[in-house]
Amino acid sequence: MRLLPLALAACLLAGCGYVASPLPPFANIPARIGDLAATQRGAAVIVQFTVPRLTTDGVEIKPPIALDLRIGPGPVPWNESQWSAQAKAIPETLASPSGAPLAAGAQAHYEVPASEWIGKTVVVGARSIGGNGKLSGLSNVANVTVIAPPERPTNIAGEVTAAGLRLTWQAHGDHFRVLRAAGDSTRYDVVATVTQPEWTDPDIQFGTRYRYLVQTFVPQSDNREAQSDLSAAFSKTPEPIPPAAPKGLRAVPAPNSIELSWEGNSEPDVTGYRIYRGEPGGALAKIGDTGAIPAYSDRTAQHARNYRYAVTAVSRSGKESAQSAYVDVVFP
Repeated sequence: MRLLPLALAACLLAGCGYVASPLPPFANIPARIGDLAATQRGAAVIVQFTVPRLTTDGVEIKPPIALDLRIGPGPVPWNESQWSAQAKAIPETLASPSGAPLAAGAQAHYEVPASEWIGKTVVVGARSIGGNGKLSGLSNVANVTVIAPPERPTNIAGEVTAAGLRLTWQAHGDHFRVLRAAGDSTRYDVVATVTQPEWTDPDIQFGTRYRYLVQTFVPQSDNREAQSDLSAAFSKTPEPIPPAAPKGLRAVPAPNSIELSWEGNSEPDVTGYRIYRGEPGGALAKIGDTGAIPAYSDRTAQHARNYRYAVTAVSRSGKESAQSAYVDVVFP
C-alpha cells in the first residue's frame, strides 16, 4: 500500500481548500450611465441621470465620484472622440451647488444655459470618474434641438361653470400641458394637453382645493419637445354655483287656482323650484316649493285680485338662482 506524502495527508485532514492561480485585480472602472435624459425647458437644457453605484466589475464605487457632463453639436457622421474633444464641459457645481460630490446612486440634475445653442441640435453625454481617477465609458447620449424659449403661461384664472372648473391663461403657442395637485398632495399630475389657452376640468369636487400649473411646449421630431418654464401655481377651491334663472314663466287662471308653468332648467343638479308671489309693484314673498317638474298650482289665490309671480331654481347643494322674469295675472 502506497502512503500519501505527509504534508498532503495533513492538508486533507485539516480541510484545506483547493489551491488555484491568483485572481486578476479589479479594474475599478465606474459603470456607464444608462438613463441620461435631456430636454429644453425655457432658457435651459435640463439634464438628469443616475450616478452609477457599481464598477464594471460589479463592486461598489469608492467615493468620491466626479462627473464629466458635456454638450455640443455632434459631428456627422458621429464620432465620439471628436465630439468629446469639441463639446463644452459643464461645471459639476450646476448639479451640486453646495460643492459636495454627488453620492453613488444619487440623481444628478443639471440646468445648463441654452442661449449659445439656439437654432442648433446638440448632443448631451456624460461620464463618471471614480476616486481613482478612472473614467467610465460614455453614457447613452441625448439629442436636443434648441429653439427660442417657448413663452411661459401667465395670468391663469378659473371660474366654476356647469361643466366644471374652467381655466384660462395667456401665452403664445399651439400646445399646452395642464398639471394638477388636489387637496394636501404635493404631487402634480398631467391632466390635460390642449391646443388653446383654456381648459375645463370636469373632475372636481366642491370644497376641495386644487392647484394648477400650465406649460407651453413645442413638439419636435423623434418624439422630442421644447418646453417653457412652468407657470406660477394657480389655486382655487370650487364652490357650488347657483343655477340659471328659469325662463318662460306663464300664469293662467283656472276655476279655483292660478296655474304656473315654465321651461325646465338644463343643469343636471337642479332638484326643484321655489315660487314667489306678490301684488304688481310690491315685494314678492315665497309661497311654495315644488319638485323638478316645472309647474305649480297656486290654490291660495283669491278671486278679484291681481298677482305677480316669479320662480327660482334650487340645486342639490341648496344654491338658489336669481328670480325669473315676473309675470302679472288677473284672477277674476
